Amino acid sequence: MATERTLSIIKPDATERNITGKIITKLEDAGLRVIAQKRTWWKKKDAKEFYEVHKDRPFYKELVAYMTSGPIVIQVLEGEDAVAKNRQVMGATSPVDAEEGTIRKEFGVNIERNSVHGSDSVENAKKEIAMCFDKKEIVG
Repeated sequence: MATERTLSIIKPDATERNITGKIITKLEDAGLRVIAQKRTWWKKKDAKEFYEVHKDRPFYKELVAYMTSGPIVIQVLEGEDAVAKNRQVMGATSPVDAEEGTIRKEFGVNIERNSVHGSDSVENAKKEIAMCFDKKEIVG
């Protein structure tokens, strides 16, 4: 197993309900270490750029609108197999399908308002981290 980094976003539905600490605790309890973190409110251009990979999908406009509807907490997580571990802790995209004990099962409202985003590969994690953080902000 290799030490990796991954990007995590705590979405507007979770910041609205003031559960960011509970989510971070689940991530840390799983062995992931927060090495960079900031709370921000994305502008439309930020969300469009971040989710550009989905621009041709029917849910793209709603996703951009949702991700700009309130503050988010963006984090770089580090740990053994961080990408896979974060995805395991998050659970399936839809809270209905997520396993008990996962973030999305416990805190997700529905498939769109599912509380968290996580990189889906090491390659995408590197891209997403570079989009959201300057190197000097990652202080681990």
